[in-house]
Amino acid sequence: MRSGKKAKFNIILLLFIVLSSACSSSEEQSILAVSNNNILNSANEANNFYESMYVDRKREYKPYENSYKEELVEYKGTVNHIFFHPLIIYPEKAFDGDYLSEGYNDWFVTVKEFKKIIESLYQKGYMLIDINDTFDAAEIAGRKMLREKRLMLPKGKKPLIISIDDMNYYEYMINNGNAHKLVIDDNEIVKTYSKDKNGQSVISNDNDIVPILDDFVSEHPDFSLEGAKGIIALTGYEGILGYRTNNIKSLTYENEKREAVNLVNRLKSTGWTFACHGYGHLDAYKIDISRLMRDTNRWKSEVEPLIGPTSVYIYPFGSTVNYTDPKFKFLMDKGFDVFCGVGPETITEYKKDCIITDRRPIDGISLNYPKRLADLFDCNSVIDNVRPDKY
Repeated sequence: MRSGKKAKFNIILLLFIVLSSACSSSEEQSILAVSNNNILNSANEANNFYESMYVDRKREYKPYENSYKEELVEYKGTVNHIFFHPLIIYPEKAFDGDYLSEGYNDWFVTVKEFKKIIESLYQKGYMLIDINDTFDAAEIAGRKMLREKRLMLPKGKKPLIISIDDMNYYEYMINNGNAHKLVIDDNEIVKTYSKDKNGQSVISNDNDIVPILDDFVSEHPDFSLEGAKGIIALTGYEGILGYRTNNIKSLTYENEKREAVNLVNRLKSTGWTFACHGYGHLDAYKIDISRLMRDTNRWKSEVEPLIGPTSVYIYPFGSTVNYTDPKFKFLMDKGFDVFCGVGPETITEYKKDCIITDRRPIDGISLNYPKRLADLFDCNSVIDNVRPDKY
């Protein structure tokens, strides 16, 4: 009887807290802002929620056996989030002087550059983490709530999130020096398929982010917390991962879909997660809400069945919408609660019901601003000499 009365009391107390919180002013809704090791706390409700109401998000992959033996300590600084596009495999195609060459010089990095970057990140003590390990989630009175999670790392390590935008391998990419698609070999290893300048087929584990990072973590397990790799942000208008799953009426659709799903499952099992990047790569800030609805609903109907549910929305062009905008509420109603934009530094704002964060771009433009990236790597030593000075 005593336990029953205690449970009833806890339920009443919880309802009182939730109702009191709902009546608080709008200024109190923003809980935390984290930037450059500074934490701004404007309301302490998040720290007072019942601990038992928050649960870790379950990973879909099997963690690596950690090789580090150091005692884990709480990390309290900035969680850097950087992003890339698929790598330039064949610079002679990317920088051939056509109308796309300037864009390739601005928005992409080469294989050689990427390898130097991750080696520098490793040497500087960075460690890959799963974005889902940065927060806890709970459903309270039918409402999903989030809060920042204590991040435990080996002493001296700094957390890093990596994401890849547009790993769809669009037609323009195939013709301009990127891979054609990701494939799984007979040993269940994810590799790339491409064609070199002579039209010869090439299957490699050494020329795009996924296989390169997979190998690097295998060789340096202490570069990853429990096997985490990165986020793959996908559109849908030309399929996913090099498979034309957008052509639903095509005779090859079922085969393309089957291969894509098998690949997704393999990626998930090896530490990769997925995010929505919009269906048609539309600017969420510029388009009206009805068009955003159509675009998102199509992504949910065509892409989500292939990759599974995700709570992460990575804005195309990094073009964000305001928290109070009806478009933002629509995206939240669709199940997204982690929103990633673009900025020169990683600034993360924790609200009660979502997380809003910026990612730092790593591309041809950013390599021209070495001071901005000095905490990550030395731009001058990274830049590939095949890269043109300008177009």
